Amino acid sequence: MFESLGRRLSDIFDQLRRKSGLTEADVTAALRHIRIALLEADVALPAIAALLDDVKSHVIGSQVLKSIAPDQMIIKAVHEGLIRLLDHSDQNWIMGRKKPTVFLMAGLQGSGKTTMSAKIAWLFKDRKVLMASLDIYRPAAQKQLEILGQSISVDTLPIIEGQAPLDIARRALLAAESYDLLIVDTAGRLHRDAEMMQELRSIKDLIHPDEVLLVIDALSGQDGLTTAKEFHQDIGLTGVGLSRVDGDGRGGVALSLRHATGCPIKVMGMGENPSQVMLFEAKRLADRILDKGDIVGLVEKAQVLAETVNQEAQMKRMQKGIFTLEDVSTHLKQLESLGGLKGVLGFLPGMRGIKDQLEQHPDRANFKQQQAIISSMTLTERRRPELLNASRKRRIALGSGTDVAAVNRLLEQFFQMQKMMKSLKQQPPRKGFRS
Repeated sequence: MFESLGRRLSDIFDQLRRKSGLTEADVTAALRHIRIALLEADVALPAIAALLDDVKSHVIGSQVLKSIAPDQMIIKAVHEGLIRLLDHSDQNWIMGRKKPTVFLMAGLQGSGKTTMSAKIAWLFKDRKVLMASLDIYRPAAQKQLEILGQSISVDTLPIIEGQAPLDIARRALLAAESYDLLIVDTAGRLHRDAEMMQELRSIKDLIHPDEVLLVIDALSGQDGLTTAKEFHQDIGLTGVGLSRVDGDGRGGVALSLRHATGCPIKVMGMGENPSQVMLFEAKRLADRILDKGDIVGLVEKAQVLAETVNQEAQMKRMQKGIFTLEDVSTHLKQLESLGGLKGVLGFLPGMRGIKDQLEQHPDRANFKQQQAIISSMTLTERRRPELLNASRKRRIALGSGTDVAAVNRLLEQFFQMQKMMKSLKQQPPRKGFRS
């Protein structure tokens, strides 16, 4: 998300850095280019005007032009302006005083509402959560939520065929009396029609939710803003959940939502898996846009991955100098779960240029190809790669859709890593550390 906008802003700031000094005319020209970049990112005009007025008030007529590094001061003004545009005083979740706290999920059909329900349940996995689907219109919608619940060990309301949405809601309230949180997933709609909106209002009046969250597809652009305004006017929202954030390089809807509706973005979904979710934080998003990185986000993703991998067993194997192609395959899968090398670089500051180079030369980080080569080996070959003669390599290349040269490159890299692991084992432990 924001890849194209981030690149445009980086180009604008690079031009400022090349100047020995800045005049008001230089700043005015830079702000004009920033305005064009925001328009291309599909940011709404009122939000653009608010951001640029904010930045201009902190730059023009101040001491910025007289400072040692005026370009850095302008970047700082844009960064702080983005934070003010995105931030909201009511960013935290509303947790009811009585159990259960109730979240009502709303949105258009296909916005990712059911998946977002599971993502929020995953965020609150340290509490006792119950999910209930009131969607009787979309085939297998209730079953989808049940399957998602099973994948993250969260309870879902048992399905009773033929029940109306209001009856399911009443049953959910009774069943949730022993839970901390009830997440109610309502039916999506192809458009905002009077009958479906009345059903949604009736559900809201019955369950008295603490949170009313509208799920908006990050790809929806200006249509998403219109939807958010209409839902907020009709039922009253407490926040927005952005889905499919990983699929949008522009991100204009995220920069426009808070300014257009007054509602905070509370959560962002970045994939189909329930764990692919992050709480919305204005500073972290502004950092990503301006290539300042998001180390916190990288650590969070790594922690999620660590929960599913036996890291301790891997470490003990490496300490003994045991390292095979099976270990390489495991590490490749872990890196792929973090979004690949380009995904990891996206969390690190100042790495946008290197990411662009990798996109131009994908062979430098072709983990899928390496994974295919290892998968084409037998178990014995993965554990004893020294057995790989010419005929075996030809068979592996054919099975992985590569060539023998690619197999040889992988083996060369592996033997270098294996040699390094063995040398680490032979080194005596440092003083002050236990062996």
